[in-house]
Amino acid sequence: MQILGVAERLFPAIVSGEKMSTIRWRERQIVPGVLTFVCDEQPEQTIEVKVFRCTKMPLSDAAAFVGKAAEWPDEDMLEGMREHYPAIKLSSIVQVIEFELPISG
Repeated sequence: MQILGVAERLFPAIVSGEKMSTIRWRERQIVPGVLTFVCDEQPEQTIEVKVFRCTKMPLSDAAAFVGKAAEWPDEDMLEGMREHYPAIKLSSIVQVIEFELPISG
């Protein structure tokens, strides 16, 4: 079973389907398949998603890879990632995890 914690401020975007990727550094390696996100501040809140691709790359390439280059210039990306990973650099190799909500019904 694959489980990742996620900041409470990001959890609603996953639930709505607006957020369909996450970038992780030096955490457990995720593989395609079912993944459960657990809200860090409210662990009773969880959601299962279907991971369809996991790609390793330098952090500097991650925003363009997920189509967010205009929204996340390098310095903004680095500042945001350092909230979670203080020692991360633009050259650090990260795992970009892409997912979708499971089809229900």
